Amino acid sequence: MPNDKTDPRGAHEDQPASAESPKAETPNNNADPGAQLGVDLEALLAENADMRDRLLRTMADMENLRRRTEREKADTARYAISKFARDVLTVGDNLKRTIEHVPAEAAAQDPALKSFLDGVEITERELLNVLERHGVTRIEPLGQRFDPNCHQAMYEVQNPDVPEGTVVDVMQAGYTIGDRCLRPALVAVGKGGAKVGKQPQTDGDGFGPRRPANDDVPGGRKPDEPEVI
Repeated sequence: MPNDKTDPRGAHEDQPASAESPKAETPNNNADPGAQLGVDLEALLAENADMRDRLLRTMADMENLRRRTEREKADTARYAISKFARDVLTVGDNLKRTIEHVPAEAAAQDPALKSFLDGVEITERELLNVLERHGVTRIEPLGQRFDPNCHQAMYEVQNPDVPEGTVVDVMQAGYTIGDRCLRPALVAVGKGGAKVGKQPQTDGDGFGPRRPANDDVPGGRKPDEPEVI
């Protein structure tokens, strides 16, 4: 007789397997803590490097600003009286002309004139001393090489006894204040003598030699190479 009984174990085995392990079927979305920590550390290091670079640049800018401010302050203190000193030089010129226009023989024969002349000379010396205490000094160009930075040539004199370009006469004294030309000296320049090396040209402001734009020199010569004559 056939066995109609169903094996409960077999029926259980024929049924589809239920989800026995939810963890196996659910994907793991949790990132590796070590990798995430490395990414965060790199970001912090990059941010720190950027902030350090900005800090160094700011400190350098502040130092440059401090130096520039100190230099401008010093220049202001040194050259603030330039306009006033230039006007005072006219007084010194008039005193000098007065002394030069009084003949020495006449002063020797007239005690009053001699006393007057001495007073004018003392006043001129005191004026020059006051100017010198404030950084204004007289230029003594006579017999010196013509310098376009602080000399202004009025005319040329034929004189073969001196090198060409030598100052042979001074019509009006020049002055400097600090390292700048306050007023150029009006001079006469000798010509016809022995030639010497060329003097650098200025750009017209009296504060330095003129150089071609972009350091280009005609003839292909480099700026630092000596000129072949």
